Amino acid sequence: MDSVLSACGLNCKKEKVQEERHLRANDREFNLSFKYANNAIKTSKYNIFTFLPLNLFEQFQRLANAYFVFLLILQLIPAISSLSWFTTVVPLLLVLCITLAKDGTDDIADLLLLSSSEPLNLVYIETAELDGETNLKVKQALTVTGDLGDNIDTLAAFDGEVHCEAPNNRLDKFTGTLTVQGETYALDNERILLRGCTLRNTEWCFGLVLFGGPDTKLMQNSGKSVFKRTSIDHLMNVLVLFIFGLLACMCATLAIGNGIWEHQQGTSFTAFLPRQDGANAAFSGFLSFWSYVIILNTVVPISLYVSVEILRLGNSYFIDWDRKMYHTKTDTPAQARTTTLNEELGQIKYIFSDKTGTLTQNIMTFNRCSINGKSYGEVVDFSGQRVEITEKTEKVDFSWNSLADKKFCFHDHALVEAVKQGSSEVHAFFRLLALCHTVMPEEKTEGQLFYQAQSPDEGALVTAARNFGFVFRTRTPETISVVEMGVNITYELLAVLDFNNVRKRMSVIVRSPDGRLTLYCKGADTIIYERLHPSCSKVMEVTTEHLNEYAGEGLRTLALAYKDLDEAEFEQWRERHHEASTALEDREEKLDAIYEEIEKDLVLIGATAVEDKLQDGVPQTIEQLAKADIKIWVLTGDKQETAENIGYSCNMLREEMTEVFIIAADTAEGVKEELVTARKKMSPDSPEEPPFLKSRFRGQKSQVVLDEESNGEYGLVINGHSLAYGLQKDLQLELLRTACMCQTVICCRVTPLQKAQVVELVKKYKKAVTLAIGDGANDVSMIKAAHIGVGISGQEGMQAVLSSDFSFAQFRYLQRLLLVHGHWSYLRMCKFLCYFFYKNFSFTFVHFWYGFFCGFSAQTVYDEWFITMYNLVYTALPIIGLSLFDQDVNDRWSMQYPQLYAPGQKNQYFNKMTFVKILLHSCYSSLILFFIPYAAMQDTVRDDGKDIADYQSFALLAQTCLLVVVNVQLGLDTYYWTAVNHFFLWGSLSVFFAITFTMYSNGMFLIFTSSFPFIGTARNSLNQPNVWLTIFLTTLLCVLPVVALRFLLIQLRPTINDKVRYKVRQAKAVLPPPPRRFPRRRISTRRSGYAFSHARGYGDLVTSGRFLRRPVKTRLTLFPLVESPLAENSPQTYRSIGEGAQRS
Repeated sequence: MDSVLSACGLNCKKEKVQEERHLRANDREFNLSFKYANNAIKTSKYNIFTFLPLNLFEQFQRLANAYFVFLLILQLIPAISSLSWFTTVVPLLLVLCITLAKDGTDDIADLLLLSSSEPLNLVYIETAELDGETNLKVKQALTVTGDLGDNIDTLAAFDGEVHCEAPNNRLDKFTGTLTVQGETYALDNERILLRGCTLRNTEWCFGLVLFGGPDTKLMQNSGKSVFKRTSIDHLMNVLVLFIFGLLACMCATLAIGNGIWEHQQGTSFTAFLPRQDGANAAFSGFLSFWSYVIILNTVVPISLYVSVEILRLGNSYFIDWDRKMYHTKTDTPAQARTTTLNEELGQIKYIFSDKTGTLTQNIMTFNRCSINGKSYGEVVDFSGQRVEITEKTEKVDFSWNSLADKKFCFHDHALVEAVKQGSSEVHAFFRLLALCHTVMPEEKTEGQLFYQAQSPDEGALVTAARNFGFVFRTRTPETISVVEMGVNITYELLAVLDFNNVRKRMSVIVRSPDGRLTLYCKGADTIIYERLHPSCSKVMEVTTEHLNEYAGEGLRTLALAYKDLDEAEFEQWRERHHEASTALEDREEKLDAIYEEIEKDLVLIGATAVEDKLQDGVPQTIEQLAKADIKIWVLTGDKQETAENIGYSCNMLREEMTEVFIIAADTAEGVKEELVTARKKMSPDSPEEPPFLKSRFRGQKSQVVLDEESNGEYGLVINGHSLAYGLQKDLQLELLRTACMCQTVICCRVTPLQKAQVVELVKKYKKAVTLAIGDGANDVSMIKAAHIGVGISGQEGMQAVLSSDFSFAQFRYLQRLLLVHGHWSYLRMCKFLCYFFYKNFSFTFVHFWYGFFCGFSAQTVYDEWFITMYNLVYTALPIIGLSLFDQDVNDRWSMQYPQLYAPGQKNQYFNKMTFVKILLHSCYSSLILFFIPYAAMQDTVRDDGKDIADYQSFALLAQTCLLVVVNVQLGLDTYYWTAVNHFFLWGSLSVFFAITFTMYSNGMFLIFTSSFPFIGTARNSLNQPNVWLTIFLTTLLCVLPVVALRFLLIQLRPTINDKVRYKVRQAKAVLPPPPRRFPRRRISTRRSGYAFSHARGYGDLVTSGRFLRRPVKTRLTLFPLVESPLAENSPQTYRSIGEGAQRS
């Protein structure tokens, strides 16, 4: 039985939780005793047997689909149904088939690398299937197993035992030990080849299988992702429940009417319509209730869900196809990775952004350094005045170094002279840079070195050492070879004290050829300073001044230190280190404690400063988003001073701001005091308790905290340890209130977890849509936490992109994604929903009114075939055309007037009040659509005197009026007409008349007599002038109030949309030329900052950047982006509506 269930994709057994895995090489019997999973995997959701039943089961979990199956069952009961079964079956089958079509093995395990074809047992792999990163990574086997080579006999005789962690989904972590001939060796992630890796530049490799099939880390990561739903989806769920209630009320009303009618009038018809035995007025009313549930079922539109999916899919393709969001240099188009969140892009209120690689280019260049208290990197003239470095500034000549990187640029000749003169401090500085890292070298030809670095900043530092004469050449697990000023020197690598988010530093312990033991350490200056020997106080003071100077230029900084070790003490430490490194439990914590023991009493060498330039168009984009009333919070790992500098560089912080608050207290009480003080300055009358939103119906407080007004424009900068206190339960509301009153918030020194916590805080207490954007693995948690996640494909791989909902190559494309695609998608979705409910309510309410004139007998007012095809054929394409192509203004005007974005943030175009208005509008239209044709047809005759006042003629007239009215209404709702819109609208009307004349013809009646009873009705009625006059009158009465109301609203209370559309008509879509903008250089002595990338291992150590600060005094016009096609077509000139009105 279990095997049968397994074949159906169902797991019937509870899996035992493994705490540890134990296996032995080449011992199948021993390994099988543990009953580990084999290497068979199942990656498909369905198989040939389970596809249909499982998919249908999933679809019927939707309330609407299950409801229509219930209707179908009711229609099969003759005593209840007055409609044929096909009126429900046809729409239901179409919906199910479309969804079925939409939903419509490899054999690699996780291996312990033993040996490879490459020197030093290296293996080059690509991990695109795992993390999306296409750059080559290097794995290296242990020396003890590397000696096995490719000798099959030797490999078959290998009897090593592995103890390791249980199967888990951590791609970046592995803990285990290998025991060979009594010796135990530590295993980490650098020895493991995961399923999904691709071998590159490696002829062969051998490995020991650790995890197979479903136990592999890739399969462990194949769980379900968090399903994100839009605010409109949540509103739709509420409205559908209301619609069910409305349906029940209408059916109950008509059922009561039927009971009353049967009691009072029913006896008059028993002569020719005799009642069944036991039937009475009450039972008739009961049956009538269910009959009307069938007839009025169109009030719950089944085709709504299919149409919404088509609409979202189409708007997703528009994002993919947008050439103005295509990055030529990297050949990267924008990509909508989900098709369910498009309209949410038009409702963003808060943006949470990473800094490095998101706002900056994440391309590092070695710019400045401080060595033993002396600063290098500036260029001065003969009078000692600083000279600005330009492309014409003379560069340092590195031709004396045959191994130098020709792309490397430096301008301070003094540093080269110090190297050539043999300065011991300068040599120690570059020696540390050449030794303390986890870079992997590749030398394809003699002297042509290529460095594989996990982070761009580490690659920049090793490249700098290379050019200044300390060339990192090769490495093995036990050695590092460096060419120092032309001399080859091999250092014995004794230990690597790796980086993690807590340590914020890395160290290596090496033994030089002369036997000297040295620990080299680099890390954040605050961390290094805590571990310096007291004798370094003077150098530390000078270095701190240099760090302050570098911060004013927005440079990423790193402190360097070293320590000479005693051989005996080191051997004792080494034993404790080996014990910690081979521990299977709490290995990281034990290693951190061991590292702390030896990383103390360090000697400060100096500091480095690398530059990370701002991406093109970042200040302009941020300014535009701010004009759209979108609040931007930057969550960065940088130090406070650097983060503040970033704010000014990006125009988030400006000199003319009323005040920029700095929250930097070290205690919870201090943080609370600073937050309260800032809030009181912004709003002196601000209450002590947060203002919560009260429920309209119950009057109770909700979780939503209302926005509070401030008396100026403010910014907020908060550092990591203060943020940790602010995120505590008793302070988080105070943090939220203060931060949300500010126009800009910058959180510095934050961890990936804190990034996600900040996003979750805003999501929980603010009735607003959030967006998170980042480019690195440390941004994944933030991207997943936000309503919408945007990934930037940059220098840090593709992990952020793979976790995102939308992706592109440059931050500046965010403004087009939101202000154009987001605005359009929200507008189109709202128009779609408004029109869809209108046409369906109007259709259904006519049935309701007709019930009062047919004795509440559940007789339909329309032909059954019209009921079947109304939503699927006659009105489907026009609304899809509107929803895919409509736009209030074109993309240029959307970018020029960001204020057009505001209605989406306030959810003005579709909300509960809008729904009530649609309901009332539909009610009015249905009254006209029923009573005007009813009155016109009563006692009416043809021109030749023949009678046309029959049920079939009335039904044809009513349904024709309905279709004409809803199409005219759609035409009034359409802003932007295309050939497709015309084709869909006129084509649908033509199809209606063609099908009507065909179905009401003599031929169809003769072939299918019972299915097509309306013989001759079309040609008998539609050739009469009074019928067409009735259609015209009905249409006029339905549309005229709408036109009049819209005219009055535009004249008396014009919206921002009305104003911009008026200006478009005036300007005839010709944009004014952009005025010139004169930037000012801002001078600052703000302290520098350094931050690590939050990814463990491979020394992803640094995440800050240099920015040319150009704060704008007032928000005037902006430069166009010259390299962007968008700039060529739409000058980036912006002014308020008021300004435009005054000028015109």
